[in-house]
Amino acid sequence: MITLFGQTFQWNDPEVLLLGGIALVLLVFLILILRSAGRSATMAEPLMREVSWLSSRLQQLGDGQERLAGGLHHVSETQAVSQTAMLQVMEQRLAEVQRQMTEALHGTSTRTARSLGELQTRLETIDKAQANIEKLSGNVLSLQDILSNKQTRGAFGEIQLHDIVQKALPKDAYTMQATLSNGKRADCLIHLPNPPGPIVIDAKFPLEAYEAIRRADTPRGVTEAAQAMRTAVRAHIRAIAEKYIVEGETADGALMFLPSEAVYAELHANFPELVREGFAVKVWIVSPTTCMATLNTMRAVLKDARMREQAGAIRKELALLYADVERLGVRVESLDRHFGQAAKDIEDIKVSSEKAGKRARRLDNFDFEELAPDTPAKVIGPQAAE
Repeated sequence: MITLFGQTFQWNDPEVLLLGGIALVLLVFLILILRSAGRSATMAEPLMREVSWLSSRLQQLGDGQERLAGGLHHVSETQAVSQTAMLQVMEQRLAEVQRQMTEALHGTSTRTARSLGELQTRLETIDKAQANIEKLSGNVLSLQDILSNKQTRGAFGEIQLHDIVQKALPKDAYTMQATLSNGKRADCLIHLPNPPGPIVIDAKFPLEAYEAIRRADTPRGVTEAAQAMRTAVRAHIRAIAEKYIVEGETADGALMFLPSEAVYAELHANFPELVREGFAVKVWIVSPTTCMATLNTMRAVLKDARMREQAGAIRKELALLYADVERLGVRVESLDRHFGQAAKDIEDIKVSSEKAGKRARRLDNFDFEELAPDTPAKVIGPQAAE
């Protein structure tokens, strides 16, 4: 029996036999090594040199590996730092981009909301304008209906004339629907002084002839419409000259008021002979614009006439003012004399006060103690005094 590693084995156990075989093989191998050691000593020298060289190379490789490891560590650290810095830069840029995108989105939303608000306002304005247009269309249709009737058209011209005159002149400077001595009623009578005297303004509106000219699309139609315009305007001019120019009562001329600038422009552009015919009979054609300018001139004439009428009263008031000024001068002179006398009296009072002061100072300088008696004076009784 044999004990190995704290265990007991039999000699014929497989483990003991295996260990014995291994020990025998090792012993034989050791003997062979010792026998060949002498023969291989010489052969081993080149091998040793190679081994030494290999060792040095291995050392160099180890050093290089260490340096490589150090470099790799440095590179890894540098890369880590660079990655960290890059991550920070990217985070900052991402934050900046996010902020800019947020601001841009906020600004876009604000502008969008503002644009929507403005659009809503404009839509409301458009709706109101549409409503006004519809209302105006209705008014235009109503105006067309009004102007289609001759009587209502005349009333329209009279109303427009009244509005213009009311804005340009004071109320006492004109009379609407004034009746003249010949029994004719004028639309408006302006009370101008003589000369030229009161002047009549009569409203006329040859709308039918003007619309015929606008609608004419053939040479014959244009000629017929132009002839109708000439006939209508000549009739108006002749009627005004006969009815509203009354010798000794009105001025030697009158005004024909056209309540349409378009008709007025048509006359001056294409019918100048009608304007000259009106000048010949002293009937001047005016539009709303030229009528306002003419009335402003009349207002200046009225103002000048009123100033001339009041010139006598102004001269009288100036004479009274001159008398009051003379009276005031006399009273000022009298007051000046009183002031002079008062000043003289004050000067005399000052002289008297100065003299009194001097006398008081002299009395104050007297020595009364030296003049006093040593013994008291005798008192005289009533009987002694008697």
